[in-house]
Amino acid sequence: LNVLRAAGRRVPEDVAVIGFDDFLLAQHTDPQLTTVRQPVEEIGRAMVQLLLEALEDSGRAWRHVILPTQLIRRDSA
Repeated sequence: LNVLRAAGRRVPEDVAVIGFDDFLLAQHTDPQLTTVRQPVEEIGRAMVQLLLEALEDSGRAWRHVILPTQLIRRDSA
């Protein structure tokens, strides 16, 4: 955001900026950063569950787990 401002660009008027993982600093930037939030605790639980399943049955086929994400709309986009 600072580099864009230094280059004479306005956020979000000229350039939209979106971050990822909704880190705490995103709420304190100027303008506040729009981000994508991932369910970190749910990701950890799913990873442990998959690992336990693999240890229990090494012949089990791998499976994909898709967890919901959330767009946190703020001022940068």
